Amino acid sequence: MDMTLPNRHSVMKHLIPNVLRPPFRVSIFLIYFLTNLFPLILFYFPMKKINTIFRSSYCWMLVIFITGQVEFGWTNVAAIGINYGQIANNLPSPDEVVPLVKSIGATKVKLYDADPRVLRSFANTGVEIMVGLGNEYMSKMQDPKQAQAWIKSNVQPYLPATKITCIFVGNEVLTFNDTSLTDNLLPAMQSVHTALQNLGLDKQVTVTTTHSLAVLEKSYPPSAGAFRPDLEPCLSPILSFQSKTGSPFLINAYPYFAYKDNPKQVPLEFVLFQPNQGVVDSSTGLHYDNMLFMQIDAVYSALASLGYNKLPVHISETGWPSKGDQDEAGATPENAKKYNGNLIKLVAQSTKKGTPMRPNSDLNIYVFALFNENMKPGPTSERNYGLFKPDGTPAYSLGLATTASPSSSSDGVSGNSSNSGVNGGAPPLPPSSSTGYLSISSATSPDQERYRFLGASLWSLVVLVTGVLKF
Repeated sequence: MDMTLPNRHSVMKHLIPNVLRPPFRVSIFLIYFLTNLFPLILFYFPMKKINTIFRSSYCWMLVIFITGQVEFGWTNVAAIGINYGQIANNLPSPDEVVPLVKSIGATKVKLYDADPRVLRSFANTGVEIMVGLGNEYMSKMQDPKQAQAWIKSNVQPYLPATKITCIFVGNEVLTFNDTSLTDNLLPAMQSVHTALQNLGLDKQVTVTTTHSLAVLEKSYPPSAGAFRPDLEPCLSPILSFQSKTGSPFLINAYPYFAYKDNPKQVPLEFVLFQPNQGVVDSSTGLHYDNMLFMQIDAVYSALASLGYNKLPVHISETGWPSKGDQDEAGATPENAKKYNGNLIKLVAQSTKKGTPMRPNSDLNIYVFALFNENMKPGPTSERNYGLFKPDGTPAYSLGLATTASPSSSSDGVSGNSSNSGVNGGAPPLPPSSSTGYLSISSATSPDQERYRFLGASLWSLVVLVTGVLKF
């Protein structure tokens, strides 16, 4: 297979969304015309004629039409986070990735390191960035001096132009069964936070860590969610630290693994956010029509059982592979399209609607992942989680314009899983690389304001140009 990077033109042809192609170039020309010739128009036209222009009924009909095209034609999915991994040798440059991230409406990006090229590329974009300190840094980051040196080199120089909002220290550390890693985790998190405080950055950058859903001992029903007893001595002080510093609890959740391991027991519709009868939690009476929300609420219950019912839960990774080995049931482009497309649409439609247990909490979810990464070890699926191929073309169409909204009825999945099994509970621990991997969030896209400004500019332009043509 040819792994060479396509030339810049061919990559950018696919990276730029359709709305930014020829019609957009015309709009840019019109804005340029307006901003450069507006003063001249005002200078040469008497105010009487300007007033007449603004009263033209034909003018305002055209204004409404064009503004509607701009306002509604640019509407995109909002509040989406995306994981940007780089375990590949054929990915486009970070500068070419920025428009690709924006083309899917993502307002947050999660990195697995603090790549300076990426941090520079996302400067002044308004996109929130989460950077990572891999597990290999745990021992070193216990030293406050080394933690501060790392932040001075990898975070501070890029603020505030690059909107770095969070540092996650370690990936799925507690389920690696590595005592040294576990023992180093909290001290490393504390050192990084102390360094941020010393540099006056702790109000804008939080410190957290990511967990596998395998930290749960019980996940069904969601109201009975509980952490593994052997992990509670490690988790409790970490949760106390996060509660005091105001950082979110990050969890990697993959309904795909539940389906892959039990395709005959787990209804595909239930994991793909498609219409299904759903499941009712007998203890709370809450109805669930998808597995991901059950998993999120199980985590909320586990946190509440330890006294941390106000700690926010963010899904730092979730996704579905578009290709897999013969024993990886469900890894198809069609299923990946349904899972990611329906999830993105659900988050975009649920700005103030969370899970059944936390309906007033924003959904904060990062999709895994931006690209197919050809150098990731493991089964075929590990290299095929991307929404995009390395050349910037979609791995499959998300179908956001036509995807049906998830719906529900009453009882489609049997609730017979009382532990961390797959029937509505925690899926098996997904394969992890040493670098780690994580998932989407809710926020308002900064681009929307720019689009509204574009609409307002065209209003003024149409008013003036129509009047000029009339007179």
